[in-house]
Amino acid sequence: MSIEILTERLITRRQAVSFGSTALLAIALFGLPVTSAEATPKQAKNRLSELTKGAERQKGRVHITLPKLTQDGKRTRIKVAIDSPMTDDDFVRSLHIVAERNTYPDIASYELSPLSGKAEIVTRIRIAKSQTIIVAAEMNDGSVYYAKARCKVARGAGGCG
Repeated sequence: MSIEILTERLITRRQAVSFGSTALLAIALFGLPVTSAEATPKQAKNRLSELTKGAERQKGRVHITLPKLTQDGKRTRIKVAIDSPMTDDDFVRSLHIVAERNTYPDIASYELSPLSGKAEIVTRIRIAKSQTIIVAAEMNDGSVYYAKARCKVARGAGGCG
């Protein structure tokens, strides 16, 4: 291919700037899709249902330790413990933590096995505003247990926004 043919096919700098300007103008006029700034309890429930593959949830076996009031929503300590002997016959397969009012409902998911020793995690999470945190534990037999805990975030101390 000769150089003359190649130069005919290339766009000029002026054309590139023009295309870019047109794209920016289109975005400014029509905007990008706007998503909600925070999840809703319904979205959190739906996400939990997706994570647990629609299994029916039962109360019990899951214990959440979360402060009722936190001064710092950016680093809120949470402890989750599940009543399970963690043997080959009875163990926690996975653990999901979901928030009802964070930007996204997912906080964390953990995969466990009998080799984990204990069905317990301790971590720090971000909480955007006062809300309910839901924890679901999937057992090896397919059953799902859950618990809820409410945490109030001091005014102006939210961690997700």
